[in-house]
Amino acid sequence: MPELCRVGVCGFDPMLVKGYVVTGFRGLWWHISDEIYEEYDVKPNDKISGKLLKVYAGQTGELTHEPNVDFEWDLSKESGLAVLLPGKVIVDYKLTEFHFLELIVNKINDREVWPGEDVTSVKMWPEDKMNLDFTIDFIPPVM
Repeated sequence: MPELCRVGVCGFDPMLVKGYVVTGFRGLWWHISDEIYEEYDVKPNDKISGKLLKVYAGQTGELTHEPNVDFEWDLSKESGLAVLLPGKVIVDYKLTEFHFLELIVNKINDREVWPGEDVTSVKMWPEDKMNLDFTIDFIPPVM
């Protein structure tokens, strides 16, 4: 099995994200594990693919969406450690930097991740820590 992870979404405040979604600039991202980064010699602008399983609200830790959809997203142009969330994903799931994503990472570019192994990432955010003290609501962009 590829790598299962639950990650905290990182990014800018919702007002900036609102503008970035409209312009196509990155507004939110998450970080791959150091193990994948090192083992698969990840480079800037590489592609990562997998399955988006769940979305959790950081304010309550409650499940908000269970999309179970495949994805192919870009890694950042600076280091390749950050996975950029496309604007459509941000809008569809009303994401902010105060959300958590549960995903399976299947491939880096066309190379399978951890083939034949069952790997739970070190980036598996604990469920009892998914209730943040401070959050800001999603601000939808005007398209």
